Formats: sequence, structure tokens, C-alpha cells
Amino acid sequence: MKRFWKEVSVENGQVALDGKPVRTPDRAPLALPTPALAEAVAEEWRAVGDTIDPRAMKLTGLANAAIDKISADPAPFAQGLAAYGESDLLYYRAEDPEPLVLRQAEAWDPLLDWARSRYDVHFETATGVIHKAQPEATISRLAEAVHALDPFRIAGLSPVVTISGSLVGALALLEGAIPAETLWQAAHVDELWQAEQWGEDELALAARENRRTDFLAGVRFLGLLN
Repeated sequence: MKRFWKEVSVENGQVALDGKPVRTPDRAPLALPTPALAEAVAEEWRAVGDTIDPRAMKLTGLANAAIDKISADPAPFAQGLAAYGESDLLYYRAEDPEPLVLRQAEAWDPLLDWARSRYDVHFETATGVIHKAQPEATISRLAEAVHALDPFRIAGLSPVVTISGSLVGALALLEGAIPAETLWQAAHVDELWQAEQWGEDELALAARENRRTDFLAGVRFLGLLN
């Protein structure tokens, strides 16, 4: 679609193009819950060139998802994220080599320690990739934390959880316990280790950078809700 507007403004939390409110793909008003998020979404529309590229408008896409997909029934989306608490990346450790084992522990143990204190839960860790059941109370408590979130926070948390593979880490980020870069590095301990040992694969690097863009969009979206 070609750009058809000249001016972008924010009016009562809604982005407007030449004074006309923007609507989501399902024709709902694109109404944002905070002035900061509204202005950031408006800036994406201002940055559009001759043609709209939805892939470049990450915040708008997350807002559309919150409004069109999640708000009517948040529970299924919350449950989808909560399921990561059953098989979090942080639970599964390498058997060897020792430097990798230590690097995983350095990156992952502080996140589990934070969650133990924050939610009063216990985690079962294991070596290898065979599923290790977590205590029901742990799964339930993490699920409660996700289900308590509003649709916009669920939308923003989604790429953070799915890309990092860690619900525990994403909740720590959401609550301000860790910076985004700490979670990003923790989520890629194994991948970065392999790159150090065998050299960086160009395709893998490009894929990781694409994931990083989406990850940081989710992080920024969450930050703009505060």
C-alpha cells in the first residue's frame, strides 16, 4: 500500500493520519494505553516511506495483536506463554564440556534464584534434553503471573518468551530485575559457545540478528507501557 497521508498525530491515545484515526486490521481503533507507546507507534507511521512495510512497524504490529487477537480472550494467549514454564531453557544443562557447563550456570542460575525468591517456587534442573517435570506448584505460580497481565503486556511478552525460550527470564525482565541484554546473552549461551568453537555461520548470524530485532521490539513495547 502506498503512503497516502502527510501528517501523523496522537489524539487521546489514538494515532491519527491527517486527523483520521488509524484502525487495526479488524477495524478497531488503534488506541494505545500510554502516551509513550502512542507516540512511539505514531513515529513508526511518520517513518513510512512511499510504501507501507508492516514488517518494519514492530510496535504497531504488537499493538494490533493486543487489540485484535488478545483483548477479546487473553486466557489462551497467556496459557501459551505459561507453558514455557514447564520446559524453560534454564532447566536443561549440558553435561560437558566444563567451560560450557560453567557458562550456563553463570548465566542461568541467577535467573532461577530470582524466580525462587520472587515466586516462592522450586525448580528441577537436568542434564541433557529429556523432559524433566517441574513441581505443579511452580507451574501454577508462573502461570498465575502470566495470566495476571493485561493484553498489551501479553503481546509484548510474547516475542521475548518465544525467542529467548525462557518464561523465567522474561518475567525477570518484565519486572525490571534484569536488563534486556542479560536475557539475550543468557538465551544464546549455547549458540554463542558453538560460534566461538567452530566459527560464526553467516546464515545463523543473520537469523540471530532477525530474532534480536523482534526480541528488542518486544522489550521496547513492554518498556513503553510503564
